[in-house]
Amino acid sequence: MHEPNVVGDWQEYDEHAGLRVRVHGVERAEPPRGRDDAAEGLTYFRCRVTVENRGGEHFGIHLEDGQMDIRVGPDGESAFLDWRNSQFIEGYDVYPLRRATAVLFAAGPDASLPRVDIQIQLKVDDEWTDRYLWVGGIDLYEGSVDAAARSDSARDSLACQVSNFLRGKRDRDPLPGSLIRPYGVPSSSGAGPAPAGRRPGR
Repeated sequence: MHEPNVVGDWQEYDEHAGLRVRVHGVERAEPPRGRDDAAEGLTYFRCRVTVENRGGEHFGIHLEDGQMDIRVGPDGESAFLDWRNSQFIEGYDVYPLRRATAVLFAAGPDASLPRVDIQIQLKVDDEWTDRYLWVGGIDLYEGSVDAAARSDSARDSLACQVSNFLRGKRDRDPLPGSLIRPYGVPSSSGAGPAPAGRRPGR
């Protein structure tokens, strides 16, 4: 595929038969253990990464803060990933017909949240998989995006394109307002992911 996944899409792993992953549930949410001081002035949001095993054998899954990168806004600036409030998947065996979900809390400037890019690189049975990207945003149905759509300079923005796409699909495939419908593109599969967290000792 030559396009990124849209938030909500499943991405299959050809090298691990039956294994698939998706980013979904992108929405504003306050962190359960309180805001981090480093996120002062930023807006918190939450997303989920679910790994599902539809194959016949189990897979050992590892997904923590260094294996994901969250970017916001038109310039793709790095979001703040709150590792203290996030729940990762660290060395968990996903058996056939079972799932495991990581819940990530991040923060960014409020004006940048209509455009969110989330890149994930799973580690499966101690092997690195390809990196895949999901694109979406928050509050795509709200008035701020509708107003932006009326502006010539903003008409071609990703948020407006996705919003227009959703409007066309909404009648026959209604979706919750803060979720984006289903885009997976592998970027190069390097030896390991770039660090993207604030975990102590890393």
